[in-house]
Amino acid sequence: MTKTTPAQTRYPDVPRPGDHDFTSFPKTLAEDVVHYSIHIISTDASTSTPAIRSRLLQIQRAAKDLTKKLLSEYIWQREPFALELTQPSVGPKQPLHLFGSTSFGDSIEDEWLIVYLLRELSKQFEDAWNRVHDADGEFLLVEAANVLPKWLKPEVAENRVWLHRGMLRIIPRQSKGTGGKSSKPAPRELTLEQALDFIGNSPEELIHSPIVQEEAFFRLRNYPSQIKLSLHRARVTIPRNLAYILHRTPTTISAAIEAFYLRDPISLRPLQAKDTSNLRFPPKDFVTTSVRFTRVGYAQLKSQEFEPPVTWAKTWPRTGDPAVLTRRESGMKLACAFEMLVADPQNRDKRAVREIDVLLEDIETGEDELPTDAEVAKWPQDEDDEAWLDVNFEDFERELGGKGGRGNKSGKGGKENDFGFRGDTAAQENLRRMVEKFESFLNDDGTGAEGAEMEDEMDEDEDDDDEEDGDEEDSEGEAGSGEDEHGSFDEEEFEKMMRQQMMGISLDDESAPDMSSKGRIVELDSDEEEDEEGLKKVMASMEAELKESGALDLEVPKDKKLKGRQGEEEADDFDDEQYLLAKNLLEAFKGQAGMAGPAGNILSSLGLRLPRDERDEEVD
Repeated sequence: MTKTTPAQTRYPDVPRPGDHDFTSFPKTLAEDVVHYSIHIISTDASTSTPAIRSRLLQIQRAAKDLTKKLLSEYIWQREPFALELTQPSVGPKQPLHLFGSTSFGDSIEDEWLIVYLLRELSKQFEDAWNRVHDADGEFLLVEAANVLPKWLKPEVAENRVWLHRGMLRIIPRQSKGTGGKSSKPAPRELTLEQALDFIGNSPEELIHSPIVQEEAFFRLRNYPSQIKLSLHRARVTIPRNLAYILHRTPTTISAAIEAFYLRDPISLRPLQAKDTSNLRFPPKDFVTTSVRFTRVGYAQLKSQEFEPPVTWAKTWPRTGDPAVLTRRESGMKLACAFEMLVADPQNRDKRAVREIDVLLEDIETGEDELPTDAEVAKWPQDEDDEAWLDVNFEDFERELGGKGGRGNKSGKGGKENDFGFRGDTAAQENLRRMVEKFESFLNDDGTGAEGAEMEDEMDEDEDDDDEEDGDEEDSEGEAGSGEDEHGSFDEEEFEKMMRQQMMGISLDDESAPDMSSKGRIVELDSDEEEDEEGLKKVMASMEAELKESGALDLEVPKDKKLKGRQGEEEADDFDDEQYLLAKNLLEAFKGQAGMAGPAGNILSSLGLRLPRDERDEEVD
């Protein structure tokens, strides 16, 4: 008799080594890597493999020309966008295609830039079908989660999303036969081969929803101008040989900042040694020049608390012009970052390290010379405003309440706009979009306890299995109708009260605005009025108790009215529905302390993700 292990008891359906159907453990994708591919699907069945190869090489050259045109000054966080010709594998049928993967690290901007490039390539080549995915699967659908049909769930979405002629196309869950009648449903989970066969045989049946496409491509709305906005130029004071390195190979800065941001005791050893003879970038022979960063990299460099190492302490100024000290501090961090990068043995095989070693060797052997002060002065000395790093939370709350205006009120550098974000209109637009989405969710009669139920052209086809399941559920519901009706849970009433509380409306307020999307109050049946009255009394009692404890204190006290900058007049009041909604939602998210919770779940279902709220540490 074979002994059953605890793992087999808990997961009986998972194959294990030794089982007859075991092949290998499932592979998972890295969280910071995006994968993309381009396939040629032609209506001409006689298209040969050499013709497909020639077409793919043409697309590959076009991709290089496009990146050269748009990304001449762009700096990738880790790896650049690149397409390689992939030969057919020996196993399952894999047609010749272009494939690539890019590690983007903490720069989500890199991932969306790749989506933009793939969309542009799909416009140039009408027979190209492009696919992009990451560890989240079809992340374009994640962006459009609040407008997707009910059947398009993550477990069935793989290989269904394609970019073609600049549009988002989705493979339906079943194909329509002749005369418009539905044929046998397609497999719930599509393999890549099945997806390519469907596109080749029935391209006219692919779904194209403008609403889903608009949501999925929302982050691409500002491209290609967004490419330049993702970079930041700053003047820093650094050793002359480092200025030479950055002038010759500016892209090496990303690898250096990552080494600094993820530093450990081993990488810090060269900087902590008293002997400075082995340093590649010693603290001497300084020059001030403009350096190009990614915004993510610059924020990582600026946000780190880093005391000058022993090797820098002797030359470190303590007083002086604040602007000069800021440039020296940023330069010190940058020089230490490059020192960590080239000194750590685990980085020897990185391309950036090899490039730096070659340039430094040329200087040491005399094949090249360091730039003079006159040559450095001729380099670009641009410097961008750092206002995008700052968020004024008083202005943020004031603007969220709809009491602010546009324009720069502070008079100090940078463009100040709604929501207290200076110089970053994207952050303002994203937050306002979050509030609008949540309001539309609350005001939608089609929403239920299990989430939003969107009805569009993609919900027309229903599986026979779903209908049978629905019949079974109906029969079960009828069989269970003998339950205690007074003890049952009224979902509609609960949702109505939740809408009122989230919008800051009292249950007894007769002047409360209508929450129905149809602009009318739904009258309850006479047999439900008694239950409603009883429920109102219970909720009123709970509300009074919570208000007494201050838990439902939604009104902003007069002594806490926010003030604008430099003597700006106080806001009149904060009795604004949008303000209360966003305030309660953000406070609920903050109360989760980075853990899972209802506020985070609601935002995720709407396709919105907020960063963790890092609270300041208390100083004794």
